[in-house]
Amino acid sequence: MKLQVTQENLNKALNTVARVANARGTLPVLANVLIKTVNNRLSIAATNLDIAITHYIGAKVEEDGAITVPARLMQDFVGSLPGGTIDLKLDDYKLDVSTPQYQSIINGVSAEEFPVMPAISEGKSWTIPAAALKKSLQQVIIAASGDEARPVLTGVYLHTDGGKLYMVATDSYRLAEKKLAPRKEEINLLVPVSAMQDLLRIVGDVEEDVRVTSDDQQVLFGVGDVELVARLIEGKYPDYRKLIPEKFATSATLKRADLLNAVKVSSLFARESAGSITLFVDEKNQELSIRSIASQLGENTAACNGKIVGEGSITLNSRYMLDVLNALSGDEVTFSFNGKLEPSILKDPTADDYAHIIMPLKS
Repeated sequence: MKLQVTQENLNKALNTVARVANARGTLPVLANVLIKTVNNRLSIAATNLDIAITHYIGAKVEEDGAITVPARLMQDFVGSLPGGTIDLKLDDYKLDVSTPQYQSIINGVSAEEFPVMPAISEGKSWTIPAAALKKSLQQVIIAASGDEARPVLTGVYLHTDGGKLYMVATDSYRLAEKKLAPRKEEINLLVPVSAMQDLLRIVGDVEEDVRVTSDDQQVLFGVGDVELVARLIEGKYPDYRKLIPEKFATSATLKRADLLNAVKVSSLFARESAGSITLFVDEKNQELSIRSIASQLGENTAACNGKIVGEGSITLNSRYMLDVLNALSGDEVTFSFNGKLEPSILKDPTADDYAHIIMPLKS
């Protein structure tokens, strides 16, 4: 292998894929990135066997070849080099990386020891605008579980219902549902949240459409010159719609910034009680107040005015409240519930494409 590539492109590609490389895996080679020439371009790839990311960059290729090198070392080294052209030359299993001012030799491992990068030859293919996907991911992945004891809940569920595409996540304490564009073909994918977090990072500020291809076992997301392939989670997703009430006895529409600040202040006094805050809705005074108590520190009451219908109180986790209030983007938020033991829901009153349900805590 002998080629030239710019520091900017190589650094970007390494930053894209290196996070997936797993230094604690059972296979030592999984801590490496695969550097390989493909069709007069350079591909940089990494995998942890569940997720694989490949980034293709332009290069001036003189000789083809492939090698794997330690991901962390290569990423840190290339990131420290000045901008400009980098020469890569492979001599046996040693990669010579040189610029006019720097020259290093990095010991590599044969590319043949690297796992075969997954590919999807046949399957359903469709596209989604990058901006819509990014917004959806930001609003939904916050509700996914990190508990491997229930693998199904560690996924983000993409599915069609009534000709519309939905993205859903839940950890059984909260649930986020985002309605995306109409979609005729049936889609039913349960993607690991870790893959969706990587996808959100890759989508960044991309403006083009994201290509999606899936079969029964894997899904591929194509974002410009980057491809992410993830192994789908097996299992049936719970019938989450049963959790979402259709009518509410108590509802408060407030300025989102006001409620966000009130919850933020209240959460400071809720650290001893695992983030527990109690919300009181007062129709007579058109006010929502939040109370939190810390036996060692004191107590706090914060209030905000809005359009109030009904009365009641409910105890919720303040961190969950902060997550959804930060995920919403409208000026106002509607907070609704039926009783202290029933699910509560937060929505933007001007948009019906996103709903976030939070289960109550025992007060």
